[in-house]
Amino acid sequence: MAVDVTQVSNVDTEPGELPATMSAWVIREERFGEPKDAFQLEQIEVPEPGAFEVIVRVMAAGVNYNNVWAALGQPVSVMKYGDHPEFGHHIGGSDASGVVWKVGAGVTRWKAGDEVVLHCNQASYEDPEVHGLDPMAAPSQKIWGYETTWGSFAQFTKVQAQQLLPKPAALTWEEAASYGLVYFTAWRMLMTRCKLQAGQKVLIWGAAGGLGVFATQICKAAGAECVGVVNSDEKGALVKSLGAVDFINRSEFAGMMRTGKETPEEEKARFKESRRFGKRVREILGADPDIVFEHVGAATFPTSVLTVKPFGKVVICAGTTGFNLDFDVRYLWMKQKEILGSHFANAYECLKANELIESGAIRPVLWRTLGFDGVAEAHQLMRDNKHAGKISILVGAEKEGLGKTADGPGAIYAEVG
Repeated sequence: MAVDVTQVSNVDTEPGELPATMSAWVIREERFGEPKDAFQLEQIEVPEPGAFEVIVRVMAAGVNYNNVWAALGQPVSVMKYGDHPEFGHHIGGSDASGVVWKVGAGVTRWKAGDEVVLHCNQASYEDPEVHGLDPMAAPSQKIWGYETTWGSFAQFTKVQAQQLLPKPAALTWEEAASYGLVYFTAWRMLMTRCKLQAGQKVLIWGAAGGLGVFATQICKAAGAECVGVVNSDEKGALVKSLGAVDFINRSEFAGMMRTGKETPEEEKARFKESRRFGKRVREILGADPDIVFEHVGAATFPTSVLTVKPFGKVVICAGTTGFNLDFDVRYLWMKQKEILGSHFANAYECLKANELIESGAIRPVLWRTLGFDGVAEAHQLMRDNKHAGKISILVGAEKEGLGKTADGPGAIYAEVG
């Protein structure tokens, strides 16, 4: 059935009642490949909420690289886990702002008509880890919109009630949809895993990227000092405006980036560059960093372990240049440094982090907003590295600028990445 994208902002039911079908960007296993081909518009039945579940009308959705992987079917097919086998298709999207449309049995905190943003962690209420350890430790833990069928690139999405957070009133729909996954990930990395304290010193790789712009603002809000690594002076100026003491343009230290194919002579030269980089970090911060904020992986990790101070922490949530890490472990054990893994955040962490967005102490950084017809295009831009920052997609919102109900600073609009 052909989908008229001009009608996506129209819904013919009132809150509390679901339509029979919805427009959605759908990935199916038989068309895995480039996002421009894998994502296709379809009419899909609207799911009913189960116990402790909520159906949200999506007003805007945020774009993340996880659904480039979903489109490609790499490094593993999303169809093989989560609830995909039950439904046979994948609707991506792990960030959203919207309106509660229908609540399932047992939901008492939220009602139809509430304006919300969504965090992307799901876990079974039956897992004991959810009730005493941490939902991120639950065997059922999964990322909504990637490891689940019902993501945000559709008129409606199905989520667990615990995923709902109040929509910051000073943000438009597209601004509110732009920040959750990266911001809440950065929050857990620094505040929970590293127990960031005022006065500490932090090195942030990719400081102008989706994770980095929030890590920089978190450091400022916590009273910590940070230096950001970027790939241009223009992005360095943005990072300084967000609260960094200064920035380092990594092009000045290109030789420190590890490929894993270095000859012994090349590795010796690379190590020398890493030492020179560490010296520059010390000049800016006045000491070696207490924390290194990592998500680049293979290319930077040896430098991270070398640069962090004795008893310091390297916290990592991704490996965008590769996840097989090769580094001189002597600088880890002899200096008693720590490596900490981190993965998204739990509902309480998301709630506390979102309060700083509501207060305006931390602001989303948004590059571009596309219409609903731009979902495949947005992911292809990411796949081809032609984007320059965070992208939001209008779904239920008819145009940009809607949804703001209070005065406040709103998002920062900038080319980042």
